Order: sequence, then structure tokens, then C-alpha cells
Amino acid sequence: MKTHFDIEKIVQNGTITNGLDYERALVADKKLRLLAKESLHFKKLRTQLRDLIVQFENVNWNDANAIDAKKLAESEKQECLAEQERLFIETRKKIIKSKLKAAELTQENLASILGHKSKTHMSELMNGIKPFTLKDLIIMHRLLAIEIAILLPVFLSKEDQNRVKEVVLKLNKPKIALYL
Repeated sequence: MKTHFDIEKIVQNGTITNGLDYERALVADKKLRLLAKESLHFKKLRTQLRDLIVQFENVNWNDANAIDAKKLAESEKQECLAEQERLFIETRKKIIKSKLKAAELTQENLASILGHKSKTHMSELMNGIKPFTLKDLIIMHRLLAIEIAILLPVFLSKEDQNRVKEVVLKLNKPKIALYL
């Protein structure tokens, strides 16, 4: 399930393909600005991501005549979803850190427990640069007694919402609906 994007995968692909990933890239750029001061890896990643942001803007936002109310409204929705995701990740990070502190564990200890070798990788996970695996989330749930709903994002992209709504309509089952 893709609830947010993996920055390194976007950079590897060499392109931002949609407005939601563009908004996510803007959020990630802000996070990477701080992390880049600590690590050359994050500095390089931020530079590459910024190049992709500029490329997306040149293709999608350079022609003022092509920007209409519908495009602006869709962009605003995508920006809101990216902000929801950012808030979710920040809240999750704070809760994980507080639970670690209460258990007298460090982020590095958690990385070892989860089977992650690199301090940088753990930082990427905590900051939402890379997504946690479902296994990571389950271990944290059981180890630190964090509610799974706090650890696991439950929002859907607009594309997934639309696809599910279409299928539900085709099935003609009035007792089932997508709750937001």
C-alpha cells in the first residue's frame, strides 16, 4: 500500500509523475533541508529532489494559459493531502520518540531491534523520507505499545479513492461505501 512516497525511489526514477508526489516532494525538500546539514547523503538527495521539482514545475506550471480553476482546485486538494501526511508523520515520530525515551531506548537501539543497520536509514524512516515496512510498524506496536492506528497511515490517494468508488458503484451494493 502506497500511502506516501519514497523519496529515493522518485529520485532513482528521475521524474515526479503527478501532483500529489510533487506536493510530497515539496514537503520532503523542507525536511531534507534540515537533515542535509548533518549528512552528505541527505544533501545530495535534496539536490536531486530539487532538480525533479523544478523539472515538474517547468512541465506542469510554466504555461499560465494552461492553468485553470480545475487545475488549481486539484492542486489544492493534493497539497492538503500532502500536509495531512506530513502531520501524521510528525505526530508518529513524536510518539515513537516519547515511547523510546520512556523505555530508555535510543533510536539506534530501535534500529537494531528492527534489523536496520544504518543510522541514516533509521533517520529516513523516522522522518518519513522512506516508509516503514508493515513488519517495522507491527514490531513497534507490540514492543512499545503504540496503537497501530498511530503507526499506520489510513488515508488513501485521490486515485485510490476514485477507483474504489467506481468499483463500489458498479457492484451496486448500497450497504458499502468508502468512509473518509
